[in-house]
Amino acid sequence: MASGNGGAGQTQQRNTRVLKVEASKIGHFVFDDPQLCFLGNWRLQLSEDSPDAANMLEAASQLRGSDLPVAFPTETVYGLGADATRSSAVRGIYNAKQRPSDNPLIVHVSSLSQLRKLLMPSSRTASSGDPPQDPVPHIYHSLISRFWPGPLTILLPLPTPSSLAPEVTTSLPTVAVRMPSSPLALALIQLAGVPLAAPSANASSKPSPTTAAHVLHDLSGRIDLILDGGSCTVGVESTVVDGLIDPPVILRPGGVSIDMLRDCPGWRDVKIAYKDGAETGVPRAPGMKYKHYSPNAKVLLFHGRLDAALVKEYGNGGSVGVLRTKTWELGFLRTNLQSSKDTGTTEAIGHPDLCISRDSHQIRESLNARTEIEDIRPQNTPSPVLSAQHFQVHLDDGPEQISTDLWTIGLGPDTADIARDLFSALREFDRKGVDIICVESINDDEGDAAAAVMNRLRKAAEAEITL
Repeated sequence: MASGNGGAGQTQQRNTRVLKVEASKIGHFVFDDPQLCFLGNWRLQLSEDSPDAANMLEAASQLRGSDLPVAFPTETVYGLGADATRSSAVRGIYNAKQRPSDNPLIVHVSSLSQLRKLLMPSSRTASSGDPPQDPVPHIYHSLISRFWPGPLTILLPLPTPSSLAPEVTTSLPTVAVRMPSSPLALALIQLAGVPLAAPSANASSKPSPTTAAHVLHDLSGRIDLILDGGSCTVGVESTVVDGLIDPPVILRPGGVSIDMLRDCPGWRDVKIAYKDGAETGVPRAPGMKYKHYSPNAKVLLFHGRLDAALVKEYGNGGSVGVLRTKTWELGFLRTNLQSSKDTGTTEAIGHPDLCISRDSHQIRESLNARTEIEDIRPQNTPSPVLSAQHFQVHLDDGPEQISTDLWTIGLGPDTADIARDLFSALREFDRKGVDIICVESINDDEGDAAAAVMNRLRKAAEAEITL
């Protein structure tokens, strides 16, 4: 398939509807073997007279009977799903996202039996001979047992002929597949009765969506249905691995870390085969080739401490967003902020040419209310909308003074929290209309999701600055 923009043609304006769904209200899962859970045979019993179940059925019906993709929640990010076996349906994904047509898609399945059927040649007929060999390569058995359902995508050999639409794999000899752990995603796939091709449900190159509101912002008028199942719990896309080569490799970091993979039989020598920037050539897996995760504002990734001089240098009088993670403090220098006098006027905050216009009594009340400066939200709870704090910053520039609007969001020191809320924070800064976003980096090996966080930030950043 030729490279290019899959959505270059005109897209009919549609009336996009958002349908609320809660896993606890759609029904319940029945497992043939509770020990195997979703890895064994299972079925869904829908609740009668449940609006949530009715919404799921409507979405499944659209996936089966139309070429319009449906946005739905997973544990990682929201996906934009279509029947992976029909070319016209898969092309609907590329059109809605304006996605380059040589960027392959991940196929989502709800059971191992569905996966095995997908990996069998579509022309194969039943025979009376020996039972067919398991089409899932043995190298993946330990990963599936440990990480499925979950944020892990595996690269599998594409059968010939294949029941998958060729637009899914973009002429590659392999197909990327995962089984999501979100009950809503699993239920939707089973109700649709087909595997779903599903990239992230955002406009191509923009930050991935972790709420239905993000999807609506990007794709309103381009799709009909968005299933709103709340905020995603992981917040970054799945890890993608290729076990078809020796040694096996990681093609994209995500919710499963390299150390977790190395604990599995056959994966001790797994290597990193991805670059943090956009790659050239034919992409081996989704998310490898093109610029991704980029907000409208210019992103600057900092290693080290941000101060007023850097805001002056890079802000250039524009509106600035500051995304704090491990060590950056509110107002840049929290110690001086705490010891400021209650004058109720503009006060110097730890730097001779940095002032913050804010009522000092309000500042100290916020400090006294919490030992650590962070956003007012419970830890480990998904936040649909992050709260950005606003300051008016005055930077002395010789005889003149530069006034800058500064917005800051603190994601906290926990790597899982940073991963979960990263894309929401970038989108929140866009909503505030900032010109640049200064992001505090984290170490790649700090927690399971750290490599994924830094990979996304490096793909989004226009510059990486070491202080």
